[in-house]
Amino acid sequence: MSEKINWYDDCFQVVKAKWGTFYSKDKEGKRLITSLTEEECVKATRFYLKGIQEGWPESKSYEGTVGGKL
Repeated sequence: MSEKINWYDDCFQVVKAKWGTFYSKDKEGKRLITSLTEEECVKATRFYLKGIQEGWPESKSYEGTVGGKL
């Protein structure tokens, strides 16, 4: 049985696994995202690849302790 392979944006494929989930992989075959639906897999992969290409926004760090006297 051959698996159905879809190409998106000419840079990644979405493949349906035999157990029903979907995963994306790049041109080198590296798996990127696993999802329950093909649509969500495409959305998440596009978001991930955009973050890799443009850089992730700086995250804010927060203090893990409470200051002051209790």
